[in-house]
Amino acid sequence: MSALSDPISDFLTRLKNASRAGKDDFRAPYSKMKGEIARILKEEGYIWSYEVDTTGKFPEILVKAKYMDNTPALTDLKRVSRPGLRRYVGVGDLPRVLGGLGISILSTSKGVMTGTQARKQNIGGELLAYVW
Repeated sequence: MSALSDPISDFLTRLKNASRAGKDDFRAPYSKMKGEIARILKEEGYIWSYEVDTTGKFPEILVKAKYMDNTPALTDLKRVSRPGLRRYVGVGDLPRVLGGLGISILSTSKGVMTGTQARKQNIGGELLAYVW
């Protein structure tokens, strides 16, 4: 397997593909950032659960996708900031996703959080992705 230039995008793409294909779960290489993104997706109700598997040579994250009546809870997502073009937003520029029906995920100085949480704490950061 070749080295990835954007592992977060790979993780999000695996999640989207698993949801659209009707898979119950998927595995991806683990990192702290991916773990934090999975934590947010679980808190917001887009996935059932996640766990870190450390039995192999390299740790992996196992994510269980969420379905309601065979319809995925995650409709779509979009990676915003990427290694070649970072996108930073201030607290006044935090976007609303689909009029508040979706979430934005940010990496801030106080950790990874949703746009709503960042707005409440009055901080901005790197805009990682939109999820709806």
